[in-house]
Amino acid sequence: MDIYAGSIAERKMKYGIISIAILIVALAGGAVLIGCAKATALDRTQNTNTQDGKATTAPEQAALDSLPTFEDKEYDGTGLIEKTDDQWKQILTPAQYFILRKEGTEQPYTGEYADNHQHGVYYCAACGLALFKSETKFESGTGWPSFYKTIYPKNVIEERDASIPGDVRTKITCARCHGHLGHVFDDGPKPTGLRYCMNSAALKFVKK
Repeated sequence: MDIYAGSIAERKMKYGIISIAILIVALAGGAVLIGCAKATALDRTQNTNTQDGKATTAPEQAALDSLPTFEDKEYDGTGLIEKTDDQWKQILTPAQYFILRKEGTEQPYTGEYADNHQHGVYYCAACGLALFKSETKFESGTGWPSFYKTIYPKNVIEERDASIPGDVRTKITCARCHGHLGHVFDDGPKPTGLRYCMNSAALKFVKK
């Protein structure tokens, strides 16, 4: 009886050791799974989106988060949008950057909105501030989208432009991000007699 009892005790001890070992392995496996989940979450934070199978890096996501929100309101002078050149390059296309940030000019009859006749609103392509309504757009024959009136005068800034020798013009910039839009001339139709000659790449049209 003593030998049998001893065998049972040994078996119980072995079973106890095995049970403890299984528990330890289970706990270790759970820790690994939690670690993998945290790593996955961190990876998703650093690469939040994918497009065409390519991960979007944190700087690229920051650029996406900075894309303009189109607002139909008069600019009150607050919330000026300022970015570095590198930040603008992440947000804007090369054509937009050339015009909005470097005061370039697109070739006539090449812009997206030169022959646009849809009903809607034209916003600043860089910051989304409302600039012109389609009702004020007219055919100027110049090859650039032209308007005779802004939605809100406070949404644009007029500045003297003497960049062309012997030709002083008035350039138009967005009041909120100071992006270059184009120029204004005094040869437009009634009732204002003005012609806001804009670059398509500096605008974003939203159909209404």
